[in-house]
Amino acid sequence: MRPAVLGFDADDTLWDSESHFDRTESLFVELLTPFAEPDEIRAQLLAYEQQRIAIYGFGIKGFTLSMIEVAVDLSNDEISAADIREIVRWGQSMLEHPVELVPGAESTVASLAADHRLLLITKGDLHHQRRKVSESGLAAHFEGIEVVAEKDPATYREVLERHSVRPSEFMMVGNSLRSDIAPVIAIGGRAIHVPYHLTWGHEQFDHDEANAITASPDHFSLSSIVEVPELLDRLESEPQQ
Repeated sequence: MRPAVLGFDADDTLWDSESHFDRTESLFVELLTPFAEPDEIRAQLLAYEQQRIAIYGFGIKGFTLSMIEVAVDLSNDEISAADIREIVRWGQSMLEHPVELVPGAESTVASLAADHRLLLITKGDLHHQRRKVSESGLAAHFEGIEVVAEKDPATYREVLERHSVRPSEFMMVGNSLRSDIAPVIAIGGRAIHVPYHLTWGHEQFDHDEANAITASPDHFSLSSIVEVPELLDRLESEPQQ
């Protein structure tokens, strides 16, 4: 059965995001190699990011603050003011980077908006996410734009209730099994996983968790966002249960 309402993730589903973090992390590792091994630096940064989510939230600002904390700790307070300034500059550069849509995102969203209610559901810093939505040129296609602190079952229930949508009518499209797929299936919705070539460590599931989600009949996997309309057409042709 074809869903009445489609939800879309934003970062790494409609536009590129993780590659900016990946490039900056490489610069950070290079900066700290006088003080620690690369693997230790990356592990410490991920650990700090995860520990600080409740304080900093998701996004570039939290990432930048976590880099500064790691730099101070791993250097035993020897990191220079000039290096701290450089880390801050990296964060500012990431925030100012223009939005780069993934191939096919614009045409796919425009096509689907013609006969679906669309919701954009993304997590992160409110100001930065809303600016990216505006710069993307896609905002007019969405009935609602939701920037949330976390993507868990409770959050999805709240969003759907605000828009008078039953979970059984809803299908989410996103790149993260943890944030876009598992919680939607948990509340009785369906979800389309469109993997991105990079995934932040916090968003990764282990092998057993991933297998449990992908085995669900409410999970669908595509290689590109442009394949979403074809999948929906197939679902529409299937007999209703």
